[in-house]
Amino acid sequence: MRRTITGSLVFVIAASYLLQITVPGYEERLLLNRFYVENGEYYRMLTVALVHGGFMHLGFNLIALHALGTPLEAYFSRRKFIALLVISLLSGSALSVFFNPSYVYSIGASGMIFGLFGALAIVGQRAGIEWRSIMVIVGLNFAIGFVLGGVDWRGHLGGLIGGTLATLVLNRTK
Repeated sequence: MRRTITGSLVFVIAASYLLQITVPGYEERLLLNRFYVENGEYYRMLTVALVHGGFMHLGFNLIALHALGTPLEAYFSRRKFIALLVISLLSGSALSVFFNPSYVYSIGASGMIFGLFGALAIVGQRAGIEWRSIMVIVGLNFAIGFVLGGVDWRGHLGGLIGGTLATLVLNRTK
């Protein structure tokens, strides 16, 4: 049986969290901040997805990644699905870096996951998912981010925009 990209990514992120909570300095080497990127540490725009702000943050992101990624991976080819993931993650990271104050640090895979929300909003019916419910979930997630505070809504928005635009392009070539 062939391992899925989604399943592999869930495993890698969960394993990374174990390193984060056991290896001193691990999180600090992977998190995202404007200062680091401006000083040439561009890899952080990708590694931000490997560290999380606690077990609940990790759990919600992994559940969402599995729930959203599984039907999208089945819908797109492997190559297109990987492109969607990377574009969503980089878009979320870019908005976070460009528009957050320099003292704000970002962690988590949420930008990438919001890109998957955007993708499902575009191809949801063809992938067997009702797109209106996706929009309600996106709205609730944005609201929770503002109510609770400490959530990088810019990263979420960047991922959503990137994933939506990437899907419009990727879906044309399907």
